[in-house]
Amino acid sequence: MTRLGSKKRPAIVRVSTQERAQELVDLCNDRDWHVVVGLEPDEPEDITDVLKLLHPDRFTVRAEQTAGRNDPCPCGSGVKYKKCCLRSPAPGAPESHGQ
Repeated sequence: MTRLGSKKRPAIVRVSTQERAQELVDLCNDRDWHVVVGLEPDEPEDITDVLKLLHPDRFTVRAEQTAGRNDPCPCGSGVKYKKCCLRSPAPGAPESHGQ
């Protein structure tokens, strides 16, 4: 995927005043980021893309690691996950006892 702020994927922002638009254009030009600014006085400001460029660590989503079938069970039993908690019912789910 193309990087945000590049020519192929510019940051897109919406502002309500010409002064704010110029401020964001200057900020992006100083950092060699490409930006498309929409001037919409009746809409709320949206500068999320520029914030993502300024603070990428705040917008990074990391997937939670889960145990693989043959990994030790995270419950600490010392048994493989597939023999321990893999087949246990989810919390709050009704248990079935082979009826």
